[in-house]
Amino acid sequence: MHSLGRYQYGVYGISVRCDFPLALPSRVGDDSFAIEVRLAPPERFQRAIQGLELSAETGSWYRFAALSDGSSYASWPGVGEFLVSGDGKFIECHAHRSASSESFQVYTLGQALSFALVKQGFEPLHATVVVIDGEAVAFLGESGFGKSTMAASLLASGHRLLTDDLLILRNTAGGLLAYPGPPRIKAFPKIARKFLREESVGFRMNPDTKKLIIPLSGDQVCNSPVPLVAIYSIAAPSSAAEEDVRIEPLSPRDSFVEMVRHTFNCRIVNPARLKRHFVAYAGLVGSSGVRKLHYPRRLATIRTIHERLFEDVSSCKNHVRECVSALRGTP
Repeated sequence: MHSLGRYQYGVYGISVRCDFPLALPSRVGDDSFAIEVRLAPPERFQRAIQGLELSAETGSWYRFAALSDGSSYASWPGVGEFLVSGDGKFIECHAHRSASSESFQVYTLGQALSFALVKQGFEPLHATVVVIDGEAVAFLGESGFGKSTMAASLLASGHRLLTDDLLILRNTAGGLLAYPGPPRIKAFPKIARKFLREESVGFRMNPDTKKLIIPLSGDQVCNSPVPLVAIYSIAAPSSAAEEDVRIEPLSPRDSFVEMVRHTFNCRIVNPARLKRHFVAYAGLVGSSGVRKLHYPRRLATIRTIHERLFEDVSSCKNHVRECVSALRGTP
């Protein structure tokens, strides 16, 4: 029997026990959802995938395979490889010799962990979340659409990061809560220098990108779950010279499509998961619809973007308060 990991952390509202230290605060997560991260030798992965054909999504550089015992294999060249058990309770991992510790941890706590989360019944979203006036504001968007740039600009204005890239939401008695991720943000050097200044020294995310992993200080992050007040889907950068900042509420149907489009893990597609996926996002649409955020991609317009965003977030808060009052039967 493998002993429990030496190090224990809380992230995304769950407990993670690990063989090696992680760049996470030593907080305790929910032990009813625990994941153990184990180191394993290269031979373990070679045996596991022997005779299997690895697949990859179009435009993706990682390799994936579903094993007959229900476990999942995933690898990122130059970073590492992972095996996630069928029940999502264990992750075995091996770092590539050229991978930095920071890069390996990003993939362990993001992509690899998403397999375990889905197997344990969670539905992670691909989102970056900032805490504005005590409430969580989530930004959806494809890679390169500007989620991290938006978050970095808000951090420079004194707001705090809740999570970057992977978002776990839970319906609780206190409402819909967003849970904190690792205390770091990913940004390109230009954005880091512009908005994060002294934090602009980071670590390459992987050998094929200039994007940096930037650790954040304690006053820049939020380490506790926060009520979700608004979800914004960032529109694709326009080829035309867009001048105006526009925010448009989406219909329930379009909100649902946006959430499905921005699910974090699309590899696990068994019928039980797909049914749960549908039910979870339908419920999210009912409690918090999505709003489309259009804005010009010019750093000089950041202040205008913030002003329009804060106005809209305020209206979302008022709507949430009205809904809560109606449910409680109070004026």
